[in-house]
Amino acid sequence: MKVAKDKVVAIDYTLTVQGDVVDTTAGGEPLEYLHGHGNIITGLENALAGLSKGDSINVQVEPEDGYGEYDEDGTEVHPRSEFPQEVEVGSMFVGETEDGDEVMLTVVEVDDENVTVDRNHPLAGEVLSFDVTVRDVRDASPEELDHGHVHGPDGHHH
Repeated sequence: MKVAKDKVVAIDYTLTVQGDVVDTTAGGEPLEYLHGHGNIITGLENALAGLSKGDSINVQVEPEDGYGEYDEDGTEVHPRSEFPQEVEVGSMFVGETEDGDEVMLTVVEVDDENVTVDRNHPLAGEVLSFDVTVRDVRDASPEELDHGHVHGPDGHHH
């Protein structure tokens, strides 16, 4: 069975950026995702299409097919009172866009009056290097297709 739309794919991967390991499944469970439903970044999903169980690839994903280009205007300054007392540079919070979508915010500066956060993904603007092995490919269940993501062995975990 080949990786294609509506298939559940299990992969082992190591992600490096400029030679540094950023994320890996080594020593853990493979990542499972529903192919063709935007569950992983576009560049990686496109590179996996057509592969089969046991296939391995190395793929370079440019920012536009990964986490986007870095937006220099992606920072915001908020009153310190909107944050917990222990806020520090590097802290991460979930914010909301004007459209109601969730966005991760990374604290980049803290002073007595303000906290500056960055709306960019931490990997925005980076070329991502993935070493990937396809561990399994299976048909998605009707429930997984309806929900648009993989469910665990005991059903969904929303």
